[in-house]
Amino acid sequence: MTEPVRLSEDKMGDDSELIRSMIERWAAAVHAGDMEGTLADRASDIVMFDVPPPHRGARGIEEYTATWPGFFEWQASGALFEIDSLEVTAGDDVAFAFALLRCGTPEQLAASPETRLRLTLGLRKDDGRWLVAHEHHSFPDTSTAG
Repeated sequence: MTEPVRLSEDKMGDDSELIRSMIERWAAAVHAGDMEGTLADRASDIVMFDVPPPHRGARGIEEYTATWPGFFEWQASGALFEIDSLEVTAGDDVAFAFALLRCGTPEQLAASPETRLRLTLGLRKDDGRWLVAHEHHSFPDTSTAG
């Protein structure tokens, strides 16, 4: 079981690093198809806007959980899900992070090597523990490029 990220007095200044570690563990869990690790440190009232529907977003941990099995199945066919860059800004009780990820099959990434999945996270501190309350995934719209 993945342990939640809790803060101690000597780590209060290291919130950005704690959050960075939490996001890196989450990305590794997603890549491994590990549902428990994917759900770790998510708020029960999380809202996620994802690339595929529902377009209104997945609201609450049950809907969030339901979005992952199809992705895990697709990824098990050999797709990548890895952080390319990650920025974290943490305040006393709220934080945000944004990242670019290599997400796709080897063929997709070879055909479009610059394409990155964009990830934005909104976090809140609840009883000394950072939780992801908002998650947003998107790809750039290249249909009008040129």
